[in-house]
Amino acid sequence: MHSEQQLPEGSVRTVDLAVIGSGPGGYEAALRAAKAGMRVCLIEKGALGGVCVNWGCIPTKALLQSAELFNFVKKAASYGLKVEGTEIDLAEAVKRSRSVAQKLSKGIAFMLRRVQVEVIQGEALFSGAHRLDIFREGMSVETLQADYIIVASGARSRQLPGLEPDGKYILTSREALALKRVPHSMIVLGGGAIGVELAWFYAMAGSAVTLVEMMPRLLPLEDEEVSEVLKRSFQKAGIAVFTGAKLEGVTVSGDQVNGLLVVEGAEPLPVTADCLLVAVGVTGNCDTLGLEQAGVESARGFVVTDSSCRTSVNHIFAIGDVRGGMLLAHKASAEAALAVDTIAGKEPWPIDESMIPRCVYADPSVASVGLSEREAEAQGYTLKIGRSMFAASGKANACGNLEGLVKLVFNAADNRLLGAHIVGHGAVELIGEIALARRIEVTAELLANTVHAHPTLSETIREAAENALLE
Repeated sequence: MHSEQQLPEGSVRTVDLAVIGSGPGGYEAALRAAKAGMRVCLIEKGALGGVCVNWGCIPTKALLQSAELFNFVKKAASYGLKVEGTEIDLAEAVKRSRSVAQKLSKGIAFMLRRVQVEVIQGEALFSGAHRLDIFREGMSVETLQADYIIVASGARSRQLPGLEPDGKYILTSREALALKRVPHSMIVLGGGAIGVELAWFYAMAGSAVTLVEMMPRLLPLEDEEVSEVLKRSFQKAGIAVFTGAKLEGVTVSGDQVNGLLVVEGAEPLPVTADCLLVAVGVTGNCDTLGLEQAGVESARGFVVTDSSCRTSVNHIFAIGDVRGGMLLAHKASAEAALAVDTIAGKEPWPIDESMIPRCVYADPSVASVGLSEREAEAQGYTLKIGRSMFAASGKANACGNLEGLVKLVFNAADNRLLGAHIVGHGAVELIGEIALARRIEVTAELLANTVHAHPTLSETIREAAENALLE
């Protein structure tokens, strides 16, 4: 970390690269640039690792692991195990998730120190195209002059009028990750990745969960077949799922959140819960950076960039959630490499979002890469579709996880893989093989003729490819 030694008044520190934000994009950019020989400063107003490490990907997955183990223990008798008196201790589960996050944050600090990246604690504000003023507790403490600047400031939960979070009854995902007790009931507004994951977690922990999604299906960006499997699984688990629905007239009274569920063609349904989690997307953290002082363009809550992550100002780049597009940590890391290599004068591989895997960590989990069946048809492809059900898998049967399937989408003209969609236990660990297959444009024949170990869940990928070849 940088020392608290104050520079003489009016002095300016000069660096090759300043990085704003230390999430997966920011710290990866700083590490890569430092290893390339640049003098790098990284500015972070909170804990190192950003939202992903501290309040997003990592603590969420730690909590989901607790819920998965708890759910397994509840079914222990079916595995020949006698377990009695189990309950989830939410405070201890949250404590563990915070410990995991803090460990990873400290690891990032160590890696940055090792390559001599200077970390400045504070908030960055552009005062010119190459200048950043650093503020701490509202006071300007330092000014940086940088040849290049990478904005990696992330995003925050989008707020809806009338549903402003209060931390007790109306929550964002951040508050939901730090509750000390399991609410008896919860409404989750938003059926995207965050809403689905937290709805599943609290349902497994014992809450009566109502999940409301305005679009016609859960995970509306995923393949329709996958969304339907997930919905049925959630309903089987006791989650009340309403799609094509709106939540209106929300009020807080008597320690309860009240509202009306409005579904087209049906009478409005009154709903009541201990709390409401609003998970309706995010907006980029670009409105407090003074981007206009540098001439950087933004639109619809995100920084505008080209395919190299370059903004409207030639030496300023934006990566990760603040740039928009797919809001994924691994995409931010890939963009960090792209931006730094561009700054270094290299010609890096462009990022093709159709090659980036997407994962949702409920159970069953969801993972996909490339085009859905509907997207491929819309692009004019004639298709071969291969499916393999986990219910037919020896490993899935041995483990007792029979829900879901692998669905592969191939171009019928040359049998090249266009997309893959998995819903089922372990889906997020299976997607790596298919992401590589998609990247190198593997055919159905190559996948079908690749020997997979038995018994494994990965055999289902081979069987789905074989199924496609039967068409």
